[in-house]
Amino acid sequence: MINQETKERILEACRIEEVVGDFVSLKKRGANLLGVCPFHNERTPSFTVSPAKGFFKCFGCGKAGDSVTFMMEHEQLSFPEALRYLAGKYSITIEEEAPSAEMMEAQSQRESLFAMMDFAKNFYVDYLWNNDEGIAIGLSYFRERGFTDEIIRKFELGFSPDKWDGLTSSATGAGYKEEILGKAGLLIVNEQKKYDRFRGRVMFPVASLTGRTIAFGARILKTDPKSPKYLNSPETEIYFKSKSLYGISHAKKAIVEKDVCYLVEGYTDVISLHQAGIENVVASSGTSLTVEQIRLIGRYTKNVTVLYDGDAAGIKASLRGINLILEEGMNVRVVLFPDGEDPDSYSRKVSTIELLEYLTKSAVDFISFKTKLLLSDTAGDPIKKAGLVRDIVETIAVVPDAITRAAYIRQASTLMEMSEAVLIAEMNKIIRARNNRQGEETSAPVQDHAGEVLDSIEKEYTEEQLINDEHNTEVHEEEIIRILLNYAEEIFQLPDFNKYLDVEPVKGKQKKKGLGRDEEEEKPELQHIKVKDFIFDILQTDGISFTNEGYAGLLAEFANLITNETDYDAQSFINNLNPDLKPLAISLVTPKYELADWKSKGIIVRLDKDRIDKTVVDAMVYIQKKMANKKAMEFQNEIKERSEVGADIDELLAHYQELINLKMVLNRITNTVINK
Repeated sequence: MINQETKERILEACRIEEVVGDFVSLKKRGANLLGVCPFHNERTPSFTVSPAKGFFKCFGCGKAGDSVTFMMEHEQLSFPEALRYLAGKYSITIEEEAPSAEMMEAQSQRESLFAMMDFAKNFYVDYLWNNDEGIAIGLSYFRERGFTDEIIRKFELGFSPDKWDGLTSSATGAGYKEEILGKAGLLIVNEQKKYDRFRGRVMFPVASLTGRTIAFGARILKTDPKSPKYLNSPETEIYFKSKSLYGISHAKKAIVEKDVCYLVEGYTDVISLHQAGIENVVASSGTSLTVEQIRLIGRYTKNVTVLYDGDAAGIKASLRGINLILEEGMNVRVVLFPDGEDPDSYSRKVSTIELLEYLTKSAVDFISFKTKLLLSDTAGDPIKKAGLVRDIVETIAVVPDAITRAAYIRQASTLMEMSEAVLIAEMNKIIRARNNRQGEETSAPVQDHAGEVLDSIEKEYTEEQLINDEHNTEVHEEEIIRILLNYAEEIFQLPDFNKYLDVEPVKGKQKKKGLGRDEEEEKPELQHIKVKDFIFDILQTDGISFTNEGYAGLLAEFANLITNETDYDAQSFINNLNPDLKPLAISLVTPKYELADWKSKGIIVRLDKDRIDKTVVDAMVYIQKKMANKKAMEFQNEIKERSEVGADIDELLAHYQELINLKMVLNRITNTVINK
């Protein structure tokens, strides 16, 4: 267990922009940073990071938190795991004993799987470097491929012993159970026997964004017609093929810096390009490219360059991936290597400078690439050419941006010697057909029952609900909590509330209208008070309680501060909140919009802080008005009931008149005449 002192050191060391920046490409926007949310699919960035406050907030899906919360949500880590990751990132030592078999059993299955995969990776690495079989077969193979020892260690390549239970016997000897080996996809169990999944193969660990091992790719080196050349881990609780990219943990920083991602097919392509100095490269890990993988790249850049080898048949089979990339609103370019070459082989034949030059000069947009690739198949046949044109237009039609589509149509018109108007008409037909299909799926039920739904809404929205809505104080509760979170310790000058009463001022003194005589009083000296003290004084005096559970919870936390006479610090306060309350608090301290630099244009904009007295007073007055309205209605109902039975109502009328007078004063303070 990590002690409190270490936790505090970790939290103090964390910089939210660095933690989030490892996973999301962030751009400066005023005092904050903006990026595409990693928690939901969006094309317009709404994910805000506040370095000053140490929080993140997505205004699209509502996710919010600090560095620890981000790691827990993004990587599906427990609280201790997130702390350990951050401790490693900032080189903070955590002393803890090695897990025993009992401790391993007590851990969650997910944590056990990560531990198991880490053990297996270290086992394969050690076998590669320190075992005669690993050195003679595995290490020799990697070196023959031209990999340096440095790059072999960087990607933690290994070798699995050519034994039925090489890993299993070592893991069980270390306290791991066969059940975990099976769930991690490392042990195969059938009716006849149990045996290691990977045997006599060079091993390529597949890592998550944070660099944690989640799976393996393995290549056999001997000729065996019964065994596949490549063997990959099955999907597990921690590994999903469609959501994983080989090399992403090594590539993400370079992708952001270069603002482009090179997409290849194999493990060795990634490793060879890294060795050549090109690090912004990932592979789809032996699977067809998926939308989830594209969106993962999209967190770091909108520019993808797909690297193909010279196999035309293989390229045609993988063209679907280009459509998926375009559909996600990303920019696609394609590089085709010479016949017989792939990124791995070509990068080992030329220098880094020559490789970069080739990648730059050979990159073409998808229309030029696809047209050149498929045009030869038409061989002057107009029917085949029409099919090619339709294929190209269908690809353009998936692009979400209308201006980009128009630019592609113009280019396609030139390349295929086809009227632009014809291409536009065909594209519009494709888009309309697609929209109609989508419309039928989503809107048909609504159209069938629209009348019934409207009638139902009208019947169910009763007079009682309208009254309850009129007296709903949630919006005012939110504003009060927002003010407390942002300005609790601010000191402001209380206004002279007497001027809102029935008062006639005189010089130096004030004359208050009495009943039958005038009374002179010295004008009181205006007071200065902290925001939190003013708010809690009114809440307690008027007996106001919050109806919203979240706002009430935050109010209770502030009450504890005041009771303990503790000064308020926003970051410390929010960091120590209950996890259920933390996102709500962060939402209220993170502005959705950045104010433009109006000052440079000679325009002065008054912010909340510049008029804190009015901001605080208005917030409290509005909730008082809602409470007064509610009480007035209750008195009205009681007066009516008593009148019907002939009971005395004088005292009720007096209280009701006091409420009416109070509402008039509150309206004067907020400069309104509306009693809501």
